[in-house]
Amino acid sequence: MKKAFLGELIAEAVAMFIIIAIGDSVAAMYTLYDPSPYQTAYWGVCITWGLAVTIAIYTTASISGCHANPAVTLALAFFRKFSWSKVVPYCLAQVAGGFLGAATVYALFSPVIDRFNALHHLTRASGGAAGVFFTHPSLAITPMHAFTDQIILTGILVFGIFAITEQYNEQAPGANSGALIIGFLVAAIGASMGYLEAWAINPARDFGPRLFCFLTGWGSSALPSPDNYWWIPIVAPLIGGVVGGGAYQLLIHQFLPTRNRAITAQMNP
Repeated sequence: MKKAFLGELIAEAVAMFIIIAIGDSVAAMYTLYDPSPYQTAYWGVCITWGLAVTIAIYTTASISGCHANPAVTLALAFFRKFSWSKVVPYCLAQVAGGFLGAATVYALFSPVIDRFNALHHLTRASGGAAGVFFTHPSLAITPMHAFTDQIILTGILVFGIFAITEQYNEQAPGANSGALIIGFLVAAIGASMGYLEAWAINPARDFGPRLFCFLTGWGSSALPSPDNYWWIPIVAPLIGGVVGGGAYQLLIHQFLPTRNRAITAQMNP
């Protein structure tokens, strides 16, 4: 393996580590403490997840592009000429980073998790405190409804990322502020739709921590999880990423004036 490619994989793992270490920690703060510091300030949870994404981008984007999401990686391969040979290695690195991020959160909060479960007469095997680490549907949301939700939410995410990073978009933020706007996009999705099923919108964000929990006492409550839910935050975001990227290419990209002027100039040198 070439050193440059190894660096890309490490960067993707580090990006997901940052996102999960910060994001699952704020989920722990929201879930485990009574009174919760975020119970009446849910926007704080959303903005913390968004800032985690921003920090990950500023840290790793110059090496790997900071996809930090298999849905983004797949969409970039479909529509932005990202190498197909790198798709699976990037996704595996992202899952590994999510796993290690969850391990760090566990190291920090395991005594609080145990106290929370004891206080509420829960066990890890029954799913006690599982919401700290991975996602699940909320009240009245069936697994198949969640499947549709995750396609839509991830589509919005990737549509926005494509717009923010579009070279021909004259209204896109500058290179140094794009990471912040992507973080705000993640926060906005969470603030407006996050209660549906904790807005996974990222297979590695859900599966890495879920796998960690499977190995540390949550067992079948993590994998395959109630109603065999585990596959939905993987498959639905992958579909949603392609849908969102395709929608951007179809509805916006082809009509950008700067792009069309560049094509005209190439045809008439």
